[in-house]
Order: sequence, then C-alpha cells, then structure tokens
Amino acid sequence: MKQVSQRSRLPRILLLCLLGVWAGIGWWHTVKPLPPGMHVASALQPVDEASLHLLTDLTAVDLRGTPVVEQSIHARTLERIRGARDFLVLDYFLFNDQPGPSGQLRYQNGIQPVANQIITALLALRASQPALPILVLIDPINGYYRGTAPEDFAPLSQAGIDVVVVDLDPLRDSNPLYSSLWRLAFKWWLAPGVQGGWGNPLDAAGPSLPLSAVLRIPHFKADHRKVLITGDGAGSLVGLLSSANPHDASSAHSNVALELRGEALRPLLQSELDIARLSGWNASAFNAALASLPPAAEDRAAVTDQARAAVLTEGAIAQALLDVLDGTGAGDHIDIAQFYLSERRIISALLAAAGRGASIRILLDPNKDAFGFEKSGLPNRQVASELVAASDGAIKLRWYRTHGEQFHAKLIAIRQPQKFWLYVGSANFTRRNLNDYNLEAGAVIATARGSALEHSAESWFDTLWFNRPGRIEYTADSDLYADPSQGRYWLYRFMEATGLSTF
Repeated sequence: MKQVSQRSRLPRILLLCLLGVWAGIGWWHTVKPLPPGMHVASALQPVDEASLHLLTDLTAVDLRGTPVVEQSIHARTLERIRGARDFLVLDYFLFNDQPGPSGQLRYQNGIQPVANQIITALLALRASQPALPILVLIDPINGYYRGTAPEDFAPLSQAGIDVVVVDLDPLRDSNPLYSSLWRLAFKWWLAPGVQGGWGNPLDAAGPSLPLSAVLRIPHFKADHRKVLITGDGAGSLVGLLSSANPHDASSAHSNVALELRGEALRPLLQSELDIARLSGWNASAFNAALASLPPAAEDRAAVTDQARAAVLTEGAIAQALLDVLDGTGAGDHIDIAQFYLSERRIISALLAAAGRGASIRILLDPNKDAFGFEKSGLPNRQVASELVAASDGAIKLRWYRTHGEQFHAKLIAIRQPQKFWLYVGSANFTRRNLNDYNLEAGAVIATARGSALEHSAESWFDTLWFNRPGRIEYTADSDLYADPSQGRYWLYRFMEATGLSTF
C-alpha cells in the first residue's frame, strides 16, 4: 500500500515542480537586468528655444460629414531625411504598407501611403550621399515575427542601408503567464522560419505564417519607439520624437511629435546604437562617423536657462511624469492627450493632484477603432469613469471623435506660475509602456511661461477641447462613452496587472 501511495503522489509532485519552474521563469524574466540602451534618463540641458517645434496630425469630420485632415509630421520626417548629414537613425514600431488584420482600410480622406515614400526618400539619400551611415531599426511585427524585414525593405539593404530587426528577447516580459509557458513548451523546439501553413492574424492579405511566428505574437512586447535622429552637418544633432508610425494603415491617426536640436539628444542616439548592437548590428561605420563629428557648436546666444530639454526612455518616462505630477497643486494646469491611460501610479498621481487643487483636463481615444475592427473600450472608458467619480468631477474629461482611425497622441503639458513643462513621445501611459517592458522614447521640455512652445501646445489642445472654430466637432463630452460597469472595470485591472492585454 505504501508503494502504491508513493506512486500516486508522483504526478502531483511533478506537476508542482513544473508549476514552480514556470513561476520561476516568469518571475526572472520580469525582473532580469535591463539590456544596454534601456531606461535612459538624461539631465535637463539648455536648448535653443527656437529649435523646439510641436508638430501635429489631425483627422476629423466636419459638421457636413466631410473628412478634414491636417498633417505635418510625415512631411517633416521626409524633410529631415532629405536634409540628413553626418548620419541618420530611424527607429519605428510600425513601418510598412500592410493593410491590417481586416484588410485594406479606406479612410476616404485623401491621405497618401507613407511607408513607401520614406523608403523612396532613403534610397534617394543613399544615392546622393553614398558614404552616409544610415541605420533603420524596426520591430519584428513588421516581418510578422518571422525574424526578417518586410520584402519592401530589400532595396534598402541592397543599397547598403543598415536595416535591423530589433531582438526583443533580452527585454523583460510584460505577459509572464504566457511568455514563461512559451519558453517551457515551445521556444526550444520551434525553429524560426518564414513559411508556414498557419493563418496571419496581423494582416488579412499577408502570407501564411509558421507556428513559431504565430506563437510570438502573444508576448505583447515591442520596440515601440518612433525616433528620427540625424546630424545637420554643422556639429549639431537634430531629432524628431513622435507618436506617429510611418505605417499605411495608421496614416490617418491623429498624432503629435516634438522636434528639437542639440546635445540633449546624444543619450538617445547612444541608446539607439546600443539597441542595434544588441540585435546583432555591426557599428563600425557609425563609430567612424560619430568620431568625426566636430564638437557641439550650439549658438550660446540663443540658448538660455529658460529652455531645457531631456530625453527619456522606458521606465524613466514614468519617473519623470510622477515627479512632476507630485509637484503640482492649486494654480497649476495639467493637460493630457492619450491613446491609452491605465497605469495605476499615474492614475493615483492625477487624483492626488486634483485633490491638491490642480486643474486637470484629459483628452482620450475612446478605444473603439482598431484597423477596421471595433474594440471594447478597454481600458480608457473604465479609467475615465474612475477618474471623474473619484475626483468628484474635479478632473475634466473629453473623448476624441474617431471615425475608423485612432486618436494616437501621447502628450502631457503642465502650466505652473513660472514654468511650462511638456512631454511628447511614443509611450502610452500604461504598465507595459512605462514599466521597462517595451522600448519607448520621449522628450521633456521645461521653459518659462509664455514660450512659443507653450502657445503651440495650448492652442492645439484648446482647439480640440472647445471644438474651435466650430465647424468641426473634434471632441465629445465624457458622458458619450462613460462605462461605470464594475465587471469591466475589474477586467481592466486584471488585464493591466497581469499583462494579458494588448494595452
């Protein structure tokens, strides 16, 4: 009997051991050391105020139902590519002409495809400057997680442009329940490939995929940056940090970008090179180009202590946001425009700021449109209801009226009696984007009140908030998408905490 009892316990012991290994793998890959190039937090440095530009893309519908498109980010991106000197670095999450999971999107608003225009500009740049170091980093999603770049990128590589598909494995896991299981059960025997007989959930018109590619999708980790950095040929760095992807299916999204110039960009440039090296890139050509750059030649007459800039990546973005929010109170004004707002520390900080008397306006995407599909509203509708109720109405909220596209901005502007503070970048305000899981990049600017940058940010936000000048209804009252359901609220909380979500 004793022998039989021991045999019956063996499967349970093995199961417990397996669960322990699964939990251990999951824990380690959420806390393991960050790779080089992540969690960059540069100090605020003087910057030429005249070089700071807020660029915006807006898609809306006027009162007659006619699409209205106002775009500047893509045009400025092409301008900076064509004017590149010394070197050029591009890093984008989505950079392709794929139509999306539901097939070709037809916004009927005259927006032109963007990916091929940038590829064409890069090839023209290579032809005009054959020795110019050019580096393009892209997320593996662009090749459907097959470990390759899209076929459209072949001419870039053939022209000698370095195209790097970022290796995400060294990043921490945001969805450990799945990722640890994948490591246990699939990674060790599923060889990467480009051909397969499985459906393509990312692109209805795309190729069938191998199982190894399909099983990489639920990791939900990404190189989510949208960065352009170049040298101007006169010893200064020029950067464009954005929420916009050069992605045809995203071309109608509303976005924001910040252009700046100067040495504040150097830590981000180094970060980009570190990420590329981590992905197997040979940096020899860039090392020579950067070594030959002359010392920074800032116009000190134009640089004052009234304008300072810093670059931030990943978790350093969260810390900067929390620090500045914790310093706000009565007399301060906080404006937020976001595609996703769900990170619990940020939500707590906003409620605390409202409790201290800060005036807060939040403009959100309703989370209903996703490349031809209708979404459930998670997480923004649940968070919006929480913020309005928990602040007793002190936090004001409006929804951007989308019509198939997304309100994809990532911006926070804070006006205090003596100072204006602005963040623009790639990071949604979510656990995945702010807690050192995704690769993210942004910049913060601090200026004196009354700066041209403050005027641009306030004018853009007020236009949307107040539906100015009246012929376009950009935004709607908070009641339109209010969702006080406790069931969906706790579903959002579970998805946010575990990583079992795409936000």
